Amino acid sequence: MDSRGVSYLNKAALCSPLGAARIAQLAMGCAVIAMVTHSAGYSGSHGVFCMAAWCFCFAMSVAVFFLDATRLHTCLPVSWDNLTVTCAACATLMYVTASVVYPLFFVRSECPYEGCHVRDFRIAVTVCSILGTLAYGVEVVLCRAKPGQIVVGYMATVPGLLKVVQSFVACVIFGALANGSQYSLYAATIFCVVVYTLCFALTALVVLMTVCKRTQGVRCMPFDRFVVVCTLLEVLLYLSASVVWPVFCFDTKYGSPWRPASCPQGKCPWDSKVVVAVFSWVNFCLYAADLMYSQGVRFVSSHAAARSRV
Repeated sequence: MDSRGVSYLNKAALCSPLGAARIAQLAMGCAVIAMVTHSAGYSGSHGVFCMAAWCFCFAMSVAVFFLDATRLHTCLPVSWDNLTVTCAACATLMYVTASVVYPLFFVRSECPYEGCHVRDFRIAVTVCSILGTLAYGVEVVLCRAKPGQIVVGYMATVPGLLKVVQSFVACVIFGALANGSQYSLYAATIFCVVVYTLCFALTALVVLMTVCKRTQGVRCMPFDRFVVVCTLLEVLLYLSASVVWPVFCFDTKYGSPWRPASCPQGKCPWDSKVVVAVFSWVNFCLYAADLMYSQGVRFVSSHAAARSRV
């Protein structure tokens, strides 16, 4: 204990539902990485992505758990509550993706040439990955802003969590664009790429300002108004890109509405264009929901402040 009688270790990091969720994350992450490197194996870009996602989330969980247990996070110039819920939400999305991609490409009903034990290990990896997803999801639920809660980090609110999902969807779009989408053929599709990049940059800026406690950096308006203005701009930009991209990719004047028969599986530009089109509309819906929730959060907060002054 220090001179104030405070324990050096944070017991709540172990003996609490949140601590239990983080221990489960570490256990599932360690199990997945161990089984994949031991016998389950991985190969190709899909396998590398899954392994990278599991390793990144495991390293992030180790850092969060250690800093929370030792109270060393107080030495960091960040908003710890905003940082942890952001990491948990990001890890949830990465685990969900890996839990779908890995069995889709590596689990088969018949035994591979390496033997049936390899298939069993791959099934076990999938199960542990799903359990890890649930563990990260539990942390998000535990840290999420509750109704009537006054003091809470922005990233724990619905708009804050939507910011993480929007950034993740934008990364999916960028991956599809880089996979031979032929976006440079027309000025209109280049405009769409600029829109995706600008919206991602604005979203990342809001997240970074919140996590790094720089919400007072906007001098001309309050931070919540700045977020609403950015979100409205992103809604309008994504609406335009979601309409322009399909026209210049699938109209018969510029492309093909049907998948070419000669297009190679896994490296077909048409497939990448479909992914971009679908996730453009997904992100548009996310930004529209974000705009509506941001207005609601701002309205409730202002009224709560007014009541507190009475």
